[in-house]
Amino acid sequence: MKMQLAEIASALNSDLSKGEDTVITSVVFDSRKATDNSLFVPLAGQRDGHEFVANAISHGAKATLWKKGHPNKPESIPVIEVDDPLTALQDLAQYYLNKVNPTVVGITGSNGKTTTKDMIAAVLSKRFNVHKTQANFNNEIGVPVTILEMKPSTEILVLEMGMDRPGQLHHLSSLVKPDVCVITMIGEAHIEFFGTRDKIADAKMEITDFLKEDGKFIYNGDEPLLAERAKKIKQSKSTFGFEEDDTVYATEWKSYMHHASFKINNSDEKFTIPMIGKHNVSNAMAAISVGRYLHESDEEIAQALSKFTPTANRMQWKKGDVGEAIMDDVYNSNPTAAKAVLTSFGQVKIKEGGRRIAVLGDMLELGDAAPQLHASLASALDPTIIDEVYLYGPEMKNLADALTTKYSKNNIHYYPQESMDRMIEDLKNDIKQDDIVMLKGSHGMHLEKVLDRLL
Repeated sequence: MKMQLAEIASALNSDLSKGEDTVITSVVFDSRKATDNSLFVPLAGQRDGHEFVANAISHGAKATLWKKGHPNKPESIPVIEVDDPLTALQDLAQYYLNKVNPTVVGITGSNGKTTTKDMIAAVLSKRFNVHKTQANFNNEIGVPVTILEMKPSTEILVLEMGMDRPGQLHHLSSLVKPDVCVITMIGEAHIEFFGTRDKIADAKMEITDFLKEDGKFIYNGDEPLLAERAKKIKQSKSTFGFEEDDTVYATEWKSYMHHASFKINNSDEKFTIPMIGKHNVSNAMAAISVGRYLHESDEEIAQALSKFTPTANRMQWKKGDVGEAIMDDVYNSNPTAAKAVLTSFGQVKIKEGGRRIAVLGDMLELGDAAPQLHASLASALDPTIIDEVYLYGPEMKNLADALTTKYSKNNIHYYPQESMDRMIEDLKNDIKQDDIVMLKGSHGMHLEKVLDRLL
């Protein structure tokens, strides 16, 4: 972005103390990330963001928003007083979005949001100036910051949109008014806050609440909860999946160690993605659907998908310190995703004498259903396919107990949450060169520390 302070103040219907001609090129809420010509937004968190204005100034911030009536208003830089800094951040983002006026693609779903976002951005970048959500910056703070980071030349904005409570996607949809809405799938993520998958589906459908009248709704047609709710959507719709009644469905799909390949109906093109698993083939079909809607050819789409770069810590292979291959998928986890990754991992070929070793950390935000949902992962674990299972965290004790009828006790390794160091040492002593290892757990379990010690 690039705007004078006078325009920003006008957009926020606020007065400006001074510095009308000051040019702002970035908006930050973390004072440590302020640079020359930043506008600082003091948000409420564990600490009051107003406490960090001086630090933002020391890093180059040239102006700040300020909550009306808050004491100790700075005098060294221009100040824009607002009723609420977060609301002002969102209002400014909406103003800038309308000014640049890109085509907006909004993506949500219980699993696959970030990967699908990366795939769609890669597909559309073949012909358009595309800006996308970085990492998974997808909430009521991340979405407006993502908007304000886009260049004025942006033609397509690809937004990942997350939620952990009812009404959140309704609000984000009202902010961005998407031209295209994509829902990847419905799982058990955040079921602690919703109670049932039906309610999760209702909350995910909120992304369509402000879908433009001439917009497009693209969703997983193999999910009955979405198919049922999609009937109420008046805009144009299409589906993706693995059933022949889907608009786009995969045929001849195969998963290898470092990639997956597939074909789709009504196309002679062969598609390859640098990720494994049926669930990532599904994500790719969502990207194909968006690309086709925006008039990309199947050839262009296939070229882009074959070379796209996924966000870090999502099913990426790395080499361990004894030569073992490690599947890094430590960013997050929920039951649907964990089962999908375990299935894909079990299909990866290993060298003679090698073993498959699964390391699983607790899946968070599952509420009262957590014991049952952790135990349910037993259905995706077979001792003839995955040789050793390392389980970490209090909820994984439920899976350890469920596996006692399937695995020898010598092949189930359970560790309470305070025992990460012991688990790492046991892994290092156990893993051999020809083994392959997968790491999967919710971000709060910090399995990235295990990964670092194994590399």
